[in-house]
Amino acid sequence: MSHSKAVILLSGGLDSATTLASAVADGMQCYTMSFDYGQRHRAELDAAVLLSKSLGALEHRVMQIDLGKLGGSALTDRNIPVPVKPSEGIPVTYVPARNTVFLSFALAWAEILHAHAIYIGVNAVDYSGYPDCRPGFIQAFETMANLATKAGVEGNRLEVRTPLIQLSKAEIIQKGAALGVDYASTVSCYQADAHGRACGQCDSCVLRKEGFVNAGLPDPTRYF
Repeated sequence: MSHSKAVILLSGGLDSATTLASAVADGMQCYTMSFDYGQRHRAELDAAVLLSKSLGALEHRVMQIDLGKLGGSALTDRNIPVPVKPSEGIPVTYVPARNTVFLSFALAWAEILHAHAIYIGVNAVDYSGYPDCRPGFIQAFETMANLATKAGVEGNRLEVRTPLIQLSKAEIIQKGAALGVDYASTVSCYQADAHGRACGQCDSCVLRKEGFVNAGLPDPTRYF
């Protein structure tokens, strides 16, 4: 396997954009992957296309998998309202098995590309609410990936890299700003409009706002 190729999961949001910039800074040849999975809006997919180009990825692919047919999340089921206040435990914005599914697609592409790494933007903030953002899950998936692939069995190990996992939202923003990420091009809102403008009220918007304040940087987010 080439140690310079990597597949980066790129949602179009703040964290994944910073993750892509981190992979570029690591000297990786980057191949980005997004998912049209039945989420509430496509604005983040449009943002991912622009970010992939502007940050220097070699190729970008959008995979279609309709998790909306399963429901079970405020992000894929319009009958479940997006919360505007933080909740206890795992929030209703958790999409069942989403990162497992996304990483599996990234793993398949990485094996085809003879890539050495997959980058995913899970972080310490998400760790508190989402079980598939925890270090234990990432470690378990990496172990599985090297047991379940031809490349892994033949000794070409693949790493799942999480450059943001120990960072706060403010630290992520500071890191991305230092790497030249244009956060005005990112879409983090759970219910953004067709133009990528944010609601300013959902959990994701609140965390993003607080992140810019704590980072001491102006918030370039467009709100409706």
